[in-house]
Amino acid sequence: MQNTNNKIITEITPLSEKDSFYLVDRYKDAFNYPIHRHAEYELNFVSHCAGARRVVGDSIEEIGDFDLVLVGNGIEHAWEQADCSSKRIREITLQFSRDLFGDSFLQKTTMDSIRQMLDRSSNGICFGLETIMRVYGHLDNITKMEAGFDRMIQLVMMLHELAESDDYRVLSSSSFTNAPACTDSRRVRKVQQYIQEHFKEEIRLQELANLVGMSPTAFSRFFKLRTGRSISDYMIDIRLGIATRLLVDSTMSVAEICYDCGFNNVSHFNRIFRRKKGCSPREFRETYKRHKILV
Repeated sequence: MQNTNNKIITEITPLSEKDSFYLVDRYKDAFNYPIHRHAEYELNFVSHCAGARRVVGDSIEEIGDFDLVLVGNGIEHAWEQADCSSKRIREITLQFSRDLFGDSFLQKTTMDSIRQMLDRSSNGICFGLETIMRVYGHLDNITKMEAGFDRMIQLVMMLHELAESDDYRVLSSSSFTNAPACTDSRRVRKVQQYIQEHFKEEIRLQELANLVGMSPTAFSRFFKLRTGRSISDYMIDIRLGIATRLLVDSTMSVAEICYDCGFNNVSHFNRIFRRKKGCSPREFRETYKRHKILV
């Protein structure tokens, strides 16, 4: 393993160029591996883990008895003990590189859903319990199979079933991961780009509406229809994503980060942060700090 400049571990996975994927199935009594990142995609399943806490990018959540997450593109992630008291946690980890399929193969129509899922994994994807139960058989079977063609087919079948499911949530914000926002609307992309470039400034609804030649009322309806979020919520999420990245990567104070991200009141920043992230900015920073390896 090696450390990055901001002291988050970059894991060197056991996956070799000749491996289709790396698989480990283990039982343990505690989560004790620090927050880390790696280039490979990782599908991680844990059971008997109620009360544990999952960290993926700027998402920190308590989990139930079952958890299934897909992460990619080097996003930081970890599971921590928190209030989990189980002494027999099962964890199945599958790691594979994008080269497993190849970019040209992923562009085929039959691979659309898997390609889109892999793209979304840059922000981390958490699957719902119904989907977890549906693919658990695939997961369990893979652990019992010898490495070879049949096990590879089982993995592809499972990824396809996950990709076809709409029972999932994207975990981390795009502004934390620096992942491009996905939209097929040219006008939405134009507004998103403007917000990304001017998030430190006061941005008025009229300015954004003018960018796309619409009235403020019509633009507000249009933006929410296309993105599922109000323009004010979208701007808050962008600013919070950048703020959480600064909390992880910098030594700036909470107040400095508040003003640097376009918030003009520290108390307001703290309230919004807690409402959206479930913890204060200081608590968020401490979560990452606990897991960092000091150089």
